[in-house]
Amino acid sequence: MELKNSTILITGGSSGIGLELAGQLIAQQAKAIIITGRNSSRLEQVKKQFPQVHTFQSDVSDTAAIAQLFIDVTSQFPELNIIINNAGIMRNLDLLDTDLSVDEITSEIDISLSGSIKMVQTFLPHLLQRPGAAIVNVSSGLAFIPFPISPVYSAAKAGLHAYTRILRLQLKQTSIKVFELAPPATETPLIDAFEGMTNPSQNMGVNKMVKVAIKGILNDTYEIKPGVSKILKLMSRVAPETVLNFMEKTLQKAKAKI
Repeated sequence: MELKNSTILITGGSSGIGLELAGQLIAQQAKAIIITGRNSSRLEQVKKQFPQVHTFQSDVSDTAAIAQLFIDVTSQFPELNIIINNAGIMRNLDLLDTDLSVDEITSEIDISLSGSIKMVQTFLPHLLQRPGAAIVNVSSGLAFIPFPISPVYSAAKAGLHAYTRILRLQLKQTSIKVFELAPPATETPLIDAFEGMTNPSQNMGVNKMVKVAIKGILNDTYEIKPGVSKILKLMSRVAPETVLNFMEKTLQKAKAKI
């Protein structure tokens, strides 16, 4: 896959993996990098850090916002040929908490799964007309084995993994390449809510993780599994319940110490 001279849209690009992708794709000599985010102040900070990056305030959980984003981006950047669906949130949820509303509990589905699907469906007609086009869906190592305290996030990423496999299958006769990036636990703000419950020494640096991701895209590795994610994929086939039970016991011990 060619990244040089590409025009790339990254959702959730104002922090974490999305921001690191923006920086490293600039180094790959992409023609234009476009990022979206919900927080306007963060987008302004990114603009100061990377003046060449183009920013749009948008929310992937909002169908109307995606439709407007499509109009704005394709009119200003008709050469857009790659979208990276990176936007996502991850929460520590107790399903026994009956105070959680239906809308609140499904927000990770709305952003990480439905948002990515809506982005693809909206931008697909444009990408089908572009040479060297690609879709990169950012799932998670937890798509293979769920995290006991993040049930909805795990479900969203498992769903995105399944969707991406079928998307790749259905688009195989087109010019669009479909990639899945399944990061392990990575040093980003996403994991701040789990402080004390996980071992930070096991987290992968975001710079290293994105380097692996970009190498995978350049080499047409359609399922990119950096670090521990490769092990999780293997264990999901060999001993999924054993790993899940081990994770649950480890988390219970960690919670008792907090």
